Amino acid sequence: MDEDDDGYNPLYGIALKILSVAVFVAMATLIKATAPHVPPGEAVFFRSLFAIPPIVAWLAWRGRLRDSLRTANPLAHLWRGLIGVAGMYLGFTALGLLPLPEVVTIGYAAPLVATILAAMFLGERLRFYRLSAVFAGLIGVVIVLAPRLSVLETGNASAVAAVGALCALMGAVFAALAQVFVRKLVQVERTATIVIYFSLLATVLSLLSLPFGWVMPAGREAVMLVAAGLLGGLGQILLTQSYRHAETAVIASFEYVSMLMALAVGYFLFDEVPTLAMLAGAALIVAAGLVIVYRERRLGIERKRARRVMTPQG
Repeated sequence: MDEDDDGYNPLYGIALKILSVAVFVAMATLIKATAPHVPPGEAVFFRSLFAIPPIVAWLAWRGRLRDSLRTANPLAHLWRGLIGVAGMYLGFTALGLLPLPEVVTIGYAAPLVATILAAMFLGERLRFYRLSAVFAGLIGVVIVLAPRLSVLETGNASAVAAVGALCALMGAVFAALAQVFVRKLVQVERTATIVIYFSLLATVLSLLSLPFGWVMPAGREAVMLVAAGLLGGLGQILLTQSYRHAETAVIASFEYVSMLMALAVGYFLFDEVPTLAMLAGAALIVAAGLVIVYRERRLGIERKRARRVMTPQG
């Protein structure tokens, strides 16, 4: 690949990641608003189908629309599509069963798991401080999950919440796998190819949920679903592009930015008041992310110093 925006540029990658987070929170808000009446599989279809127009516009603007479907790795794209659709379906299911801030908080398990998977399968270095922060973050996820999965709770509402929590957790695991697949794919494929293949495959794969009951969305719901798809396409472009400029562990740690957004949206739009356990778990996860960011910054400074020492002066 020789894309004109390739290159290791952590600050640019981080900026793209934060922007993608804001877009995905807006998308999740729209999906949650339609969840009482629209099945998650149908939501996946709208999110995927209407993500294609902004992607096509982006490719046309970059002059790469014609080449975007050329790939030597169709099986890799298929696996990425299957994993991504599974994560999306589970995440959308959780949005209909749990408060938005809670789904977002549990979703923080994705970058933590991605950090470990990237070290295992991509050879990215996992130092002691980063590993310690990852484990602390996972403890935070457990704190959030524990009240929902407690066997001491009874009743239908508790069972629904437990299912929602499990869906959110499994969705985070699949999202982590998808992140690692993207990081690996960008080494051999164009960003354009990765993004458009995912949207096309997700649209087709979501049709498998047709037998489980689709509905005709009302006018307002249809508009929200279409808007969610458009935002999903924009977010996918920003997210995929961000992984070209920094390691997975660095980029993934900025997922926590969505917490304040989700808290505000949940409170003002859905009357969702965060629980103490959720706030405590989220605080621990955010702290873990900050430790990773600080450590990466220190390592970056050390690498620059080492390069200056090794550069001949003349």
